[in-house]
Amino acid sequence: MTEKLQINGQNFSLHPSGAMFWEEQEALLISDVHLGKISHFRKFGSAVPQKAIAENFRRLTAAVEYFNPVNLLFMGDLFHSSLNAEWDLFAAWIEEQSAKVILIAGNHDIISENKYEQLGIKIYSEISLNGILLTHHPEIREEHFNICGHLHPGFKLRGRGRQSLGLPCFHKMDRQLIMPAFGEFTGNFWISPAADDQIFAITKKEVILVS
Repeated sequence: MTEKLQINGQNFSLHPSGAMFWEEQEALLISDVHLGKISHFRKFGSAVPQKAIAENFRRLTAAVEYFNPVNLLFMGDLFHSSLNAEWDLFAAWIEEQSAKVILIAGNHDIISENKYEQLGIKIYSEISLNGILLTHHPEIREEHFNICGHLHPGFKLRGRGRQSLGLPCFHKMDRQLIMPAFGEFTGNFWISPAADDQIFAITKKEVILVS
């Protein structure tokens, strides 16, 4: 179901949801949930199913229950835009969590820090631990391995003829790993990896090392 990975002597588990567990820190990393995006688009007439909102919270709960983290780190773009009805759902969900919750702010995180503080959520621009640099946007720093989000990476598996299957993925390079978007209705940026890159494609049930 999960795929194990070691970075800078630290151990990580990649989960089919798109979440990533850092064993030594007992920390669950989740990037680009984009809560509120579905309600935002529905408000302006987009035919996005209402059940997609509940699916985001179902998947969040499943990932947390699977790893039982001490720390829950959202790697940016937790909420897509300004406040809407999904904020109340998120607040209720947070009340049920025992983990310490941290947000590494992304470009979409425009809601007042006071709202997050009222929920007990700490906000940082980045976090550096044991040579691992956690950011929202991709960063290259000397003597650090960067784990980030923002780009919503996806990879197209090619079959014979013109067959192809597009899947979200973890994209690991020499000094960087870009996480897939966790949220429903987020889309993918289709990547063309270099020869030495590793692609961990995710399906509903497993993580697959494809290159």
